[in-house]
Amino acid sequence: MKVFLDANVLVSVLNKEYPVFPYSSRILSLPEFSNYKLLTSPICIAIAFYFSEKKSGRKEAKNKIGILSEHLGFTNVNAKTINDAVKNKKVNDLEDGLEYYSALESGCKCIITEDVKDFYFSEIEVLNCKSYFEKYLKK
Repeated sequence: MKVFLDANVLVSVLNKEYPVFPYSSRILSLPEFSNYKLLTSPICIAIAFYFSEKKSGRKEAKNKIGILSEHLGFTNVNAKTINDAVKNKKVNDLEDGLEYYSALESGCKCIITEDVKDFYFSEIEVLNCKSYFEKYLKK
């Protein structure tokens, strides 16, 4: 299953932000143990780096992003992604639209974000970390 991770999920792992961290960190370990493929966009990586750098400093943030990047696949943000986001009248926040269309074009079946309401226009499933964990991973 291809799953898109929004920037706030990455930030929760990089900065060990509770109460999300126990769920987000388990989700990030999925590719090691299953047929899950976790994807994010270059935009989300840049956002995650920004918030990690504020907490840990540039050197540590770059190190953390390097490690994180080894466990993720990346979506494309190109002219089609931008045009789709801009043309969709339901999309109010361009960044969310870019994330959505890059996830959609990469074949993701779900978006994991702590801001579920921001993806009100989504035609694919959108869950927060806890809900995703409880629905798909809790045994």
